[in-house]
Amino acid sequence: MAGIDESRQFIPLKIAVLTVSDTRDLADDKSGATLVERIEKAGHKVADRRIVKDDVKKIRSRVKKWIADKKIDVVITTGGTGFTGRDVTPEAIEPLFEKRMDAFAAMFLLVSERKIGTSAIQTRATAGVAKATYIFCLPGSPGACKDAWDDILVHQLDYRYRPCNFVEIMPRLDEHLRRAKARGATV
Repeated sequence: MAGIDESRQFIPLKIAVLTVSDTRDLADDKSGATLVERIEKAGHKVADRRIVKDDVKKIRSRVKKWIADKKIDVVITTGGTGFTGRDVTPEAIEPLFEKRMDAFAAMFLLVSERKIGTSAIQTRATAGVAKATYIFCLPGSPGACKDAWDDILVHQLDYRYRPCNFVEIMPRLDEHLRRAKARGATV
């Protein structure tokens, strides 16, 4: 049965939050604030929080810096996942994925459909892993951020969640790199 196993110790993660918007700043970034509030309430640490314009190069550059930062375990973006011309978050970030997490998009769609009906079809939420960093791209509404966190991420980013969670496989995300080094590779 799914749930929290209280016999396991909570492991706080370091999570970076990126809001993608041409119009927001920190003072009126409700979606970013929603994520920060929930991340901290769950016991994790917000490692960094930024806002970038809806621009492929700017989005990709910021996320690449966080992927390279060994102190950041997870990146969550909000905004830019719709269908308008300025919505370019998936185009910016998906090329960085070493592995796509297609089931996240499917799960988010299920959660969203229960809340907003067929309007859920208008999202291009996506997720993946790059250099042992989990990346989740959420829509830019506070409601979507709340739903993704409360119904999916709070569980999967908690080591105590059973039967399985993302935290317990983190040490093995880059095992292909360690294995090559163990054989004497210099990469």
